[in-house]
Amino acid sequence: MCQSRPADELCRREGRTGLTMNEVFRKFAHTTSEAVGSSGTFIVGLSAIVTWVMLGPYFHYSDTWQLVINTATTIVTFLMVFLIQNTQNRDARAIHLKLDELIRSVEGARNRLVDLEDLSDKELARLQQEFQRLREGSSDERVVKGETEKRRLRPKLNE
Repeated sequence: MCQSRPADELCRREGRTGLTMNEVFRKFAHTTSEAVGSSGTFIVGLSAIVTWVMLGPYFHYSDTWQLVINTATTIVTFLMVFLIQNTQNRDARAIHLKLDELIRSVEGARNRLVDLEDLSDKELARLQQEFQRLREGSSDERVVKGETEKRRLRPKLNE
Protein backbone atom coordinates (compact mmCIF):
# COMPACT_ATOMS: atom_id res chain seq x y z
CA MET A 1 0.00 0.00 0.00
CA CYS A 2 1.33 3.42 -0.86
CA GLN A 3 2.15 5.48 2.20
CA SER A 4 3.82 8.80 2.88
CA ARG A 5 7.42 7.60 2.56
CA PRO A 6 9.45 9.16 -0.29
CA ALA A 7 10.13 5.68 -1.69
CA ASP A 8 6.38 5.21 -2.10
CA GLU A 9 6.14 8.12 -4.54
CA LEU A 10 6.83 5.71 -7.41
CA CYS A 11 4.03 3.49 -6.11
CA ARG A 12 1.59 6.41 -6.22
CA ARG A 13 2.72 7.51 -9.69
CA GLU A 14 2.14 4.02 -11.03
CA GLY A 15 -1.33 3.97 -9.49
CA ARG A 16 -0.67 0.96 -7.26
CA THR A 17 -2.68 0.95 -4.08
CA GLY A 18 -2.90 -2.71 -3.02
CA LEU A 19 -0.39 -4.67 -1.01
CA THR A 20 1.61 -7.30 -2.86
CA MET A 21 2.77 -10.51 -1.19
CA ASN A 22 6.34 -9.15 -1.16
CA GLU A 23 5.21 -5.93 0.50
CA VAL A 24 3.21 -7.81 3.13
CA PHE A 25 6.22 -10.05 3.87
CA ARG A 26 8.58 -7.04 3.93
CA LYS A 27 6.42 -5.27 6.51
CA PHE A 28 5.98 -8.46 8.53
CA ALA A 29 9.73 -9.19 8.46
CA HIS A 30 10.60 -5.61 9.43
CA THR A 31 8.12 -5.52 12.31
CA THR A 32 9.16 -8.96 13.53
CA SER A 33 12.88 -8.20 13.33
CA GLU A 34 12.32 -5.04 15.37
CA ALA A 35 10.36 -7.01 17.97
CA VAL A 36 12.65 -10.04 18.27
CA GLY A 37 15.72 -7.84 18.42
CA SER A 38 14.56 -6.26 21.65
CA SER A 39 15.65 -6.99 25.19
CA GLY A 40 12.05 -7.82 26.13
CA THR A 41 11.95 -10.68 23.65
CA PHE A 42 15.24 -11.98 25.00
CA ILE A 43 13.79 -11.97 28.52
CA VAL A 44 10.68 -13.83 27.31
CA GLY A 45 12.85 -16.47 25.63
CA LEU A 46 15.08 -16.81 28.66
CA SER A 47 12.01 -17.12 30.91
CA ALA A 48 10.61 -19.87 28.69
CA ILE A 49 13.83 -21.85 28.96
CA VAL A 50 14.06 -21.37 32.73
CA THR A 51 10.43 -22.49 33.08
CA TRP A 52 11.11 -25.52 30.90
CA VAL A 53 14.16 -26.47 33.01
CA MET A 54 12.22 -26.05 36.24
CA LEU A 55 9.47 -28.35 34.91
CA GLY A 56 12.03 -31.10 34.24
CA PRO A 57 11.70 -32.81 37.63
CA TYR A 58 7.89 -32.64 37.45
CA PHE A 59 7.90 -34.49 34.12
CA HIS A 60 10.75 -36.77 35.25
CA TYR A 61 12.97 -35.45 32.45
CA SER A 62 10.92 -37.53 30.02
CA ASP A 63 11.35 -37.76 26.27
CA THR A 64 8.22 -35.65 25.81
CA TRP A 65 9.67 -32.94 28.07
CA GLN A 66 12.80 -32.84 25.90
CA LEU A 67 10.78 -32.99 22.69
CA VAL A 68 8.84 -29.86 23.64
CA ILE A 69 11.93 -27.63 23.78
CA ASN A 70 13.56 -29.28 20.77
CA THR A 71 10.47 -28.81 18.62
CA ALA A 72 9.89 -25.24 19.76
CA THR A 73 13.48 -24.13 19.16
CA THR A 74 13.62 -25.88 15.78
CA ILE A 75 10.47 -24.14 14.56
CA VAL A 76 11.54 -20.72 15.83
CA THR A 77 15.03 -21.11 14.34
CA PHE A 78 13.66 -22.27 10.99
CA LEU A 79 11.31 -19.29 10.69
CA MET A 80 13.86 -16.77 11.95
CA VAL A 81 16.32 -17.77 9.22
CA PHE A 82 13.93 -16.43 6.58
CA LEU A 83 13.18 -13.25 8.49
CA ILE A 84 16.85 -12.53 9.13
CA GLN A 85 17.78 -13.24 5.51
CA ASN A 86 15.05 -10.92 4.26
CA THR A 87 16.21 -8.13 6.54
CA GLN A 88 19.86 -8.65 5.58
CA ASN A 89 19.02 -8.61 1.87
CA ARG A 90 17.13 -5.33 2.23
CA ASP A 91 19.91 -3.74 4.29
CA ALA A 92 22.58 -4.86 1.82
CA ARG A 93 20.55 -3.57 -1.13
CA ALA A 94 20.05 -0.19 0.57
CA ILE A 95 23.76 0.11 1.39
CA HIS A 96 24.72 -0.79 -2.20
CA LEU A 97 22.34 1.84 -3.56
CA LYS A 98 23.75 4.48 -1.22
CA LEU A 99 27.32 3.58 -2.16
CA ASP A 100 26.39 3.57 -5.86
CA GLU A 101 24.96 7.07 -5.47
CA LEU A 102 28.13 8.27 -3.72
CA ILE A 103 30.34 6.80 -6.44
CA ARG A 104 28.16 8.31 -9.13
CA SER A 105 28.21 11.76 -7.53
CA VAL A 106 31.96 12.00 -6.84
CA GLU A 107 33.82 13.63 -9.68
CA GLY A 108 36.69 11.46 -10.87
CA ALA A 109 35.25 8.27 -9.39
CA ARG A 110 35.05 5.32 -11.74
CA ASN A 111 31.39 4.73 -12.49
CA ARG A 112 32.18 1.16 -13.49
CA LEU A 113 32.41 0.45 -9.74
CA VAL A 114 28.65 0.96 -9.50
CA ASP A 115 26.79 -2.37 -9.23
CA LEU A 116 29.87 -4.41 -8.30
CA GLU A 117 27.60 -6.88 -6.55
CA ASP A 118 26.43 -8.05 -9.99
CA LEU A 119 29.94 -9.05 -11.16
CA SER A 120 31.07 -12.66 -11.28
CA ASP A 121 33.59 -13.95 -8.73
CA LYS A 122 36.26 -13.95 -11.42
CA GLU A 123 35.60 -10.30 -12.28
CA LEU A 124 35.63 -9.34 -8.59
CA ALA A 125 38.97 -11.14 -8.09
CA ARG A 126 40.44 -9.29 -11.10
CA LEU A 127 39.23 -5.94 -9.72
CA GLN A 128 40.61 -6.78 -6.27
CA GLN A 129 44.02 -7.52 -7.81
CA GLU A 130 43.88 -4.18 -9.65
CA PHE A 131 43.26 -2.32 -6.39
CA GLN A 132 46.02 -4.28 -4.67
CA ARG A 133 48.47 -3.22 -7.41
CA LEU A 134 47.33 0.39 -7.00
CA ARG A 135 47.86 0.22 -3.21
CA GLU A 136 51.31 -1.34 -3.52
CA GLY A 137 52.55 1.09 -6.12
CA SER A 138 51.10 4.33 -4.84
CA SER A 139 52.44 6.88 -2.46
CA ASP A 140 50.83 9.97 -1.12
CA GLU A 141 52.70 13.19 -1.86
CA ARG A 142 52.11 16.18 0.34
CA VAL A 143 53.91 19.42 0.97
CA VAL A 144 55.22 19.90 4.48
CA LYS A 145 56.95 23.23 5.25
CA GLY A 146 57.74 23.82 1.59
CA GLU A 147 59.22 20.37 0.97
CA THR A 148 57.54 17.49 -0.82
CA GLU A 149 57.18 14.46 1.38
CA LYS A 150 56.32 11.02 0.08
CA ARG A 151 54.80 8.40 2.30
CA ARG A 152 53.30 5.01 1.69
CA LEU A 153 49.51 4.89 1.80
CA ARG A 154 49.61 1.56 3.59
CA PRO A 155 52.06 1.42 6.53
CA LYS A 156 54.14 -1.68 7.03
CA LEU A 157 53.33 -3.73 10.11
CA ASN A 158 56.95 -3.79 11.34
CA GLU A 159 57.26 -0.01 11.53
